[in-house]
Amino acid sequence: MDNFSKSDIDKSFGKLIKDYRLAKNMTQDELAEALNISEKYISRIENGYSGVKRQTLINCMNVLGIPPNLIFKDFITDENLLLEINISEKLNKLSPKKLAFANGMLDLLLSDEADD
Repeated sequence: MDNFSKSDIDKSFGKLIKDYRLAKNMTQDELAEALNISEKYISRIENGYSGVKRQTLINCMNVLGIPPNLIFKDFITDENLLLEINISEKLNKLSPKKLAFANGMLDLLLSDEADD
């Protein structure tokens, strides 16, 4: 089993937060304001110089729309979990209409599993 340093985890979280912030076309200042924290703290998090508090991470997930299963993606080695994360990432890119369709398709697949 791999061991990951706090620095590795901080850098991974920071990159994820930065990527989602940029995808939302938000500045660090806008994100800091939405989270009621300092812009300097956002910068330190995104650059991996500071760990992120659990509550701040949860708030970032809510403000930026970060799916929970992506948080530790860089540290997962189990192939089935990685497949689930990959599917989740694809779902996250769908429009609401296509997401509803995909959800219906998954419901059909799951009901079919019950019949097997």
